[in-house]
Amino acid sequence: MNAVANRNEPRERNVQRVEEQAWFSPEVNIFETNDGYVLEGEMPGVNKEGLEITLEGNTLTIVGRRHEANFGANPVYRESREGDFRRVFELDPAIDTSKISAKMEQGILKLHLPKAEKVKPWKIQVTD
Repeated sequence: MNAVANRNEPRERNVQRVEEQAWFSPEVNIFETNDGYVLEGEMPGVNKEGLEITLEGNTLTIVGRRHEANFGANPVYRESREGDFRRVFELDPAIDTSKISAKMEQGILKLHLPKAEKVKPWKIQVTD
């Protein structure tokens, strides 16, 4: 069962348009643990003040805002662009959305998506 489904349209060069604004789609990795899922997203140049994570129903939206430093000078050569990140995921009802936590460190967002108690595996004791 896929507990976290990507709701973004197919990416063209990692850029998508939403309401006439260009967004970069951050690369993500999703891991399953016994207790839930861990979603890691790469958003270079984004700090926690530039991060917005919203949950509406079972739709999780991640937006990261970054701005390029110009050092008070005109760029001579530039490979990176100023822009924002955005990804949308549909969460399985088996995720306890009231206990989701997030941490941002060095441009890596880590979300912990715990499984609801009713779907966690447990051992059944055998009695005589």
